[in-house]
Amino acid sequence: MATHSPALDTTHAVPRGRWAMFGALGVVFGDLGTSPLYTLQTVVQATGGHFTPQSALGVLSLIVWTLIITISIKYCVFVMRADNHGEGGILALMSLIGANGFRPGFRLLTGMGLLGAALIYGDGVITPAISVLSALEGVNVVTESLRPWVMPMAVVILLCLFAAQRFGTEKIGRAFGPVMMLWFIVIAALGLMSIARHPGVVAALDPRCAVRYMVNAGGAGFLVLGGVFLCITGGEALYADMGHFGKGPIRCSWYGVVLPSLLLSYAGQTAFLADKAAVTGNPFFQIAPAWSIYPLVVLATLATIIASQAIITGSFSMTRQAMQLGWLPGVAIRQTSDRIYGQIYVPVVNWLLMIATIATTVAFGSSDRLAGAYGTAVSTTMLLTTVLLYRAMRDVWRWPVAVAIAVAAAFLIVDASFFLANLWKIAEGGWLPLSFAAILFVIMVTWRTGNDAVHATLVQPTEAAERFLSDLKSGAIPRVEGTTVFLTRSTRKVSGLIMAHVHFVGVLPKHAIALSVVFEETPRIIGPNCTVVDNVGEGLWHLVARFGFFEIPDLRRALRHAQGLDAAVDFDKALFVGARDLIVQKRGSASLSGWRLALFAFLYRNSVKVVDRFNLAPENVIEIARQIEI
Repeated sequence: MATHSPALDTTHAVPRGRWAMFGALGVVFGDLGTSPLYTLQTVVQATGGHFTPQSALGVLSLIVWTLIITISIKYCVFVMRADNHGEGGILALMSLIGANGFRPGFRLLTGMGLLGAALIYGDGVITPAISVLSALEGVNVVTESLRPWVMPMAVVILLCLFAAQRFGTEKIGRAFGPVMMLWFIVIAALGLMSIARHPGVVAALDPRCAVRYMVNAGGAGFLVLGGVFLCITGGEALYADMGHFGKGPIRCSWYGVVLPSLLLSYAGQTAFLADKAAVTGNPFFQIAPAWSIYPLVVLATLATIIASQAIITGSFSMTRQAMQLGWLPGVAIRQTSDRIYGQIYVPVVNWLLMIATIATTVAFGSSDRLAGAYGTAVSTTMLLTTVLLYRAMRDVWRWPVAVAIAVAAAFLIVDASFFLANLWKIAEGGWLPLSFAAILFVIMVTWRTGNDAVHATLVQPTEAAERFLSDLKSGAIPRVEGTTVFLTRSTRKVSGLIMAHVHFVGVLPKHAIALSVVFEETPRIIGPNCTVVDNVGEGLWHLVARFGFFEIPDLRRALRHAQGLDAAVDFDKALFVGARDLIVQKRGSASLSGWRLALFAFLYRNSVKVVDRFNLAPENVIEIARQIEI
């Protein structure tokens, strides 16, 4: 996948200590940390701006216990325990429970995992837009003259953000943690100043305030609940980025810095709401002194850029996982750091996200309008994560049925409540991330179905292999000096690609190696990852190179460490042969038809070439074109 880059050590060292906590603050908690910018603003809009001291306390209590139950307990205690060899994310969870495929008994779970992953991409379109817009709108508290310029400024910032991705985030990443630490200190201090004037808001720690509010609010309570949910958008990042920082630093950052700061900020804003009979605008900026607005807008903009960076790089990582697990076609991936594994750049994902995000920013124009589109995708993903987590409780942790049901049911009640509360947002913009997710879900399922059909088509009958070996022994097939590696998906004794090569070229090298590349359902392979499966004879070998779904495959490096080969085999001068296939429909086939076949053929034709995916020099690669009927 890495194009013309030096061999990389894919051994994954998770950073520890205080620097890991700083890194977690910047990458993991960017989205969660900037949620005070728009959460209560959305609640104000849902209530029409009318508050009583009791209703304000009820809203704050909902936020407090949402943060505690969903993030502090569900994700930090339970979900992060469901790691796949140290890695997290819904695709890693799907693989952990053995649902990476359409096997009987796993199809529904596989569909849930894929849908959850697709929804995170949909969230990735909304997050940068709403975050940057909400930060820049702070200037409206001081002056209305800049209001027409907020959206254009947001577009410029987003353009610069996406354009900078190709340089990598290693250098600016060092500043992420300190900037976010300053952000959390500032929002906590602003909250404390407001709480000092209205200390009665601490009563919201009593969960009965939340219950009373929901009982008395009736149907309007669900509208408010949809706004409250925004306080935990970004919660999936705790799980998805677990492999980069480890469970300890993420948990320490959350309990020690992020949670207290968020609670103080929300409590301070609520104190402001409780003192007003009617509220308009954003309470986050209204509790700040007038002299601090412009510096606060600058700091908020920096924080939202960091939050946007986190979701963008998260989309890059998920693309690599989906590609290597067989759910997306191969795309070019560039490693932007020779020291930090997670620093990658996926051009096609970056530019597609940029187009979608900027179009969304222009179309909606303001954060309050965009809030209607935000939360639908995340709430669905969290619900699906809980269902998969239950399967992990039973199959991986071996918990008793009663315990697993009790824990999962508690989380499902909360997740289902937020899911239902966000359904009303579909008409107001929630259809947007759901549409993105539906398109991506169809692409992933179509790609996997088509690939399975291609694999089935390429299976060679045993008689053909026996005839080929017989011709080889009799000398009917001329041999030439050299080593050629045939990249094949076949597990048969003689690869069809080798036979096709002889058919087209007329000769076979003295050393012919059929190499199958397998991506395992674990993030990394420890120890030798290239083994000899079969010494077919007559200079033919069958090898398998195994990589974890988080690794960058370097075939030359893997082959050099293969044991049991003839000493005369020279991989430094070896040629690599791959296939470039044309997909057509077989008459009467039911695998794919119509537009789905056209979609798969387009994806197959435009997937990354062998030379790019496996770190091979172009001058050492030959591709054979074949027509495949599926």
